[in-house]
Amino acid sequence: MDTTFDDDDLAATDVPGQGRTARWTALAVGVVVVLLIGVFALQQFGAETIESNPVIGGVAPPVEGTTIDGADYDLDRYRGEWVVVNFFATWCIPCIEEHPELVEFTARHRDDGINVVSVAFDDTPSDITAFFEDKGGDWPVLPSDTGRIVLDYGVTGVPESYLVAPTGQVVAGFTGVTADQLDAVIAEFEASAGTTEPGDAGPGATDAGGGS
Repeated sequence: MDTTFDDDDLAATDVPGQGRTARWTALAVGVVVVLLIGVFALQQFGAETIESNPVIGGVAPPVEGTTIDGADYDLDRYRGEWVVVNFFATWCIPCIEEHPELVEFTARHRDDGINVVSVAFDDTPSDITAFFEDKGGDWPVLPSDTGRIVLDYGVTGVPESYLVAPTGQVVAGFTGVTADQLDAVIAEFEASAGTTEPGDAGPGATDAGGGS
């Protein structure tokens, strides 16, 4: 059976003035999404510390949602504690390389008010569950409806991680991070934080007790 089409065939299937344009637009959008996912998947692990993102130095944008375990998560409940907000995807090669570092980091700080939350990008709950079952890690993970969070943090690729201080400020960002890097930034911040107290993060900041 001949499956080729000439211009007359295509014109016959178009909604007048709309059909062909709509199909080409949809194709173009699809190509862009595929290319973006490819860039995210191949982004170099640990390439640099993010310095230009305007979120750094300001109050952490909201991170809210339902975790992979069905629990409610709200970053504000962790005011007074350190939180690493980690953006990742199970299909992202650098994210796979980074994951053992986050497992190590959480093991070091299991009982001292230093936490991790992961925000999935373009992933499925089943793949995320399988990823954590295979590679370890038991911190909160937001599996869906995360687009607003990604935009608010200005994420340009995965993995990206943002370190939120007990004051509620974002103090550092990383494109792939190690446990030692996180510990070094926390130690440096705490050594120089004598004049910074929880609640001084800026307009709109509110104190809240640590969560679990």
